[in-house]
Amino acid sequence: MLKRLFAHYIAEEARPMLRLALPLVLAELGWMTMAIVDTMMVGRQANSAVAIGAVSLGSILFNSAAIFGTGLMLGLDTLVSHSYGAGDVEDCHRSLVNGVYLSLAISPILMGVVWLFEPVLRSLDIQPAVLNQALPYLRTLNWGTLPLLLYFVFRRYLQGMNLAKPVMFALFSANFINLLGNWALVYGHLGFRAMGTVGSGWSTCAARVYMSCVLLAYAVYYDHRNKTGLRNAARLPNFPRVWRLVYLGLPAATQFGLEVGVFAAATMLIGRLGAEALASHQVALNTVSLTYMVPLGISAAAAVRVGQALGRNDPHGASRAGWTAMLLGTAFMGCMAIAFLLVPREIVRVYTPDQALIPVASKLLFVAAFFQLFDGMQTVATGALRGAGDTRTPMLCHLCFYWLVGLPLGALLCFHWGWGAPGMWAGLSVALILIGSALLYFWRRKERSFATMALRRASMPDAMV
Repeated sequence: MLKRLFAHYIAEEARPMLRLALPLVLAELGWMTMAIVDTMMVGRQANSAVAIGAVSLGSILFNSAAIFGTGLMLGLDTLVSHSYGAGDVEDCHRSLVNGVYLSLAISPILMGVVWLFEPVLRSLDIQPAVLNQALPYLRTLNWGTLPLLLYFVFRRYLQGMNLAKPVMFALFSANFINLLGNWALVYGHLGFRAMGTVGSGWSTCAARVYMSCVLLAYAVYYDHRNKTGLRNAARLPNFPRVWRLVYLGLPAATQFGLEVGVFAAATMLIGRLGAEALASHQVALNTVSLTYMVPLGISAAAAVRVGQALGRNDPHGASRAGWTAMLLGTAFMGCMAIAFLLVPREIVRVYTPDQALIPVASKLLFVAAFFQLFDGMQTVATGALRGAGDTRTPMLCHLCFYWLVGLPLGALLCFHWGWGAPGMWAGLSVALILIGSALLYFWRRKERSFATMALRRASMPDAMV
């Protein structure tokens, strides 16, 4: 009986959750596919390990700054979904306009931070051949900062109103542009000169400009077709609204910055072990990042579904949305853990035929198998908490467990105990297990507060409700 009740409880939410989550999951997979294409295309050059290592360093350093900016836009998940759930589409438009102003303000700051990474890289004991390709690649990626932030503003606005399919289309079609750009610019086709690794960076920039333009065009088209009032929205910045976005988004941005930053720090430390260790790390990191995209898409759907339920004063619906998303995300990551344990070498061979890289990268995937379930758990719980307006708890968990436990432990195992790159990954694995367990506990506490809210509403006189 209890099982049947639970199945009905989940099934009631599963269909709308999947309807929103699937396009977002495919969009996230499309996002990660762009990084995989970059790695595979540059990895076919003469010195595969050096090229892959350079892309690894440049990408993760750029992302450690850019992800902070895109994280600020996560406040739109809460504001737009709550407004849409309450039936106030005009308020969704106000959040969009002020999100655009926020992205224009922070883009120059983030670009300046990326430029400051260059002297840091030069001060580290990184192989000169890798450094000579990583720095120009990093400078090139930096020009795509503003289009990247605008894309995230338009994306959060659209998905907060259940318009996820345009996001999926933008990412998937951008992959064709990125693939064509890599082919033309890295190796010199279609009349372009061969630019090597830096050509991959220009291709990525072009794809990001394209994505932001596609979502802007769809937002205008949707408004024209449905007369939602977007064209009549106030065009001047509303500073209280901008501050509200920052207030909600800053903890989420900090959390993403801490998460990407710890992998950037790990990448730079592993870079001291040589080009082969760094390239193996990049291959494994691309693989786990790809699996991470599925719970990340489910997490975005959870934030929207929880936020919309709370916006229409439905605490039971918010609770059901969070647990359904948790079940979907952890089930998928459990399957990925089995794949990493059973066929790691076959996965690595998709990226590179280099026999020197396959054994080390396979060991890293074996370690990654042990944190897959908890990575899915923490990702979905973060989205569910964000939909409920709590962006600080995930930030504190990532700060404590990644930076105070995982990275120091990984560095100790990597260098002092001589485990190499697998030692660094073992430390990060411990951190993810702790983060996943902690955020599951905090989501349970938040979900109980929804139940209390429902009881209070039920006990109120009809007139007061």
